[in-house]
Amino acid sequence: MAQQRHGKTALSIELAKRINGEVISADSMQIYRYMDIGSAKPTKEEMDGIPHYMIDFVEPSQRYSVADYKVQAEKCIEEILKRGKVPIIVGGTGLYINSLIYAIEYSETKIDEEYRKSLEKRVEEEGLDKLYEEAKEIDPEAMKNISTNDRKRIIRVLEIFKQTGKTKTELEKESRKEVKYDYKVFVTNMDREKLYERINKRVDIMIEQGLIDETKKILNLYKEFPTAMQAIGYKEIKEYLDGELTKEEAIEKVKMESRRYAKRQLTWFRKNENTTWLDMSKPVEENLDIIMNNIN
Repeated sequence: MAQQRHGKTALSIELAKRINGEVISADSMQIYRYMDIGSAKPTKEEMDGIPHYMIDFVEPSQRYSVADYKVQAEKCIEEILKRGKVPIIVGGTGLYINSLIYAIEYSETKIDEEYRKSLEKRVEEEGLDKLYEEAKEIDPEAMKNISTNDRKRIIRVLEIFKQTGKTKTELEKESRKEVKYDYKVFVTNMDREKLYERINKRVDIMIEQGLIDETKKILNLYKEFPTAMQAIGYKEIKEYLDGELTKEEAIEKVKMESRRYAKRQLTWFRKNENTTWLDMSKPVEENLDIIMNNIN
């Protein structure tokens, strides 16, 4: 039986029914194939007939940038609007959201393969924490929403600075264009204790649903450890499978990293202007009414 959702998935589905909407995911993990349990992808049952886009279409071994996301998400927005429907963007990846609501044009910085290899080598020899601290010194603003174990994005911050002499944050500010659409931004939140309790419970459910087997399956599919598997949930389970952590330690670590990530997400969205906050401990109907009052 599918796990009953009470969070933003349920809210977005009910909103879509009410305003003739279709959902575009803004979740940097749900884009990946095979990574279903750990990314909490909505099931067909949970989608309840509402079309969803930007889910389950990228190989875990493939590099996928914010620039790629922006281009494809805007294509989806156009297609939905052409059909007379309302696009609803759902997900907590701040970089994805900001690329749309602030119309940031991400110019693809040419990759210096040699420099990237040297950074990868340093990760192996010195550990990712060292590079994280360096990236934080260079661009503290960008690092506010980048996890300490997000190898791909930490390396990208360092690459951008070396190749352009500017920080990622500076380049984004320079490249902001006129926003094409009239976005209304709603952020879900709840009392911190309840939020953390919900996160812990969600991790337990993921383990019950088979996160360990899902991680094994993906690791068996690829010769090299896919970049996408650095995500919270998969990384810790791999550490358990490699004998670096006990199962209990891995589960506890997933919970801790998930709580930290939620805290960073909320900090990120607090900076956004014109945001309406929704208390998720209230009934779905109550939050729907708040949304409807703000968009009408």
